[in-house]
Amino acid sequence: MALLVWAGLSLLLAVRSGAVRNCHPSCHCEVESFGLFDSFSLTRVDCRGMGPTVSMPIPIPLDTTHLDLSSNDMGLLSDAMLAGPGYTTLISLDLSSNRITKVSPSALSKLRYLESLDLSDNNLESLPPSCFSGLPLAEVDLSHNSFKEFDMGVFAAKVNGEPVSVDLSDNKLVSVSATLHGRVLNIQSVNLSVNQLVKVPSMAGLLLRYLNLDANPITKIQSGAFAQLKDLVYLSLSGLSKLHEIEPHSFNDLQNLQVLDLSNNSKLKSLSPAVFCGLDSLQELNLSGSGVTSLPTNILSHLPSIKSITLGQSIHCWRMQKQGQFHRQMGQVQHNEELHCDVDGIRS
Repeated sequence: MALLVWAGLSLLLAVRSGAVRNCHPSCHCEVESFGLFDSFSLTRVDCRGMGPTVSMPIPIPLDTTHLDLSSNDMGLLSDAMLAGPGYTTLISLDLSSNRITKVSPSALSKLRYLESLDLSDNNLESLPPSCFSGLPLAEVDLSHNSFKEFDMGVFAAKVNGEPVSVDLSDNKLVSVSATLHGRVLNIQSVNLSVNQLVKVPSMAGLLLRYLNLDANPITKIQSGAFAQLKDLVYLSLSGLSKLHEIEPHSFNDLQNLQVLDLSNNSKLKSLSPAVFCGLDSLQELNLSGSGVTSLPTNILSHLPSIKSITLGQSIHCWRMQKQGQFHRQMGQVQHNEELHCDVDGIRS
């Protein structure tokens, strides 16, 4: 019996050591086991900063699901760099900080299970129209690049029923085209922070749940700027150094929005009550660090679900109920709500 146990353990160790032994000498491979009796395993391969002498593609274990190829100074991402056994099973791929200037149209075409792709910190100015075609991408990071404009048509309208997430922060985008030959894209998360956008890009019809436009030179939020984004839950418009006006009804279509971040907008001095029309589900409003130091007196009537408001440097407000009064005709106690703040004199 002891001999059988020893033989079983030896076999298990052989399998694990074999996966590591097949790892490229410039990489680090780690096997993650899970499931009942560790019956399933995934291999993470870390090939960061291998140096200029290593040629692509790097041989990787056949069961590799997560591959880090960051900081390898690739320049051009060609078809051959991501070809070969092991690449077809990838779920996550990190190609950040590689000084990539161009992506071949078919460079990613073999990665049919790829859900997460990191192309941040490169020198990309454009992407070929079909480079993501057929991929079940759920998350794409394109931050810290040099995009002056971006065509959302690089993403398929729907891939295997899975939503797509796009991170385009820290680029130099001027405009974004959000449709692909009239078809609606199924993108749930877009980060366009730290770009050169001068106005909110048109994204009507997208199934967005998260949108970040922080640190762009946007001067005005116009009425209808977020039209048809009815699924949006989180919207961040923080650090817009040139923003001085938000027109009434700008957020009118965001009936499911729960968090609105308008912090650190120093040139934004006031907000009319009509700005908050349509925000029936909003729970958190952040105006800290902005030029807005007081709130409209009837703000609660426009924000029926609000729980927390922050404004000024350190003023926090929250919804509370006044002490109830008995109503003779209705025969019950009525509770009137008001907004309490931690600084005297600010109350609606």
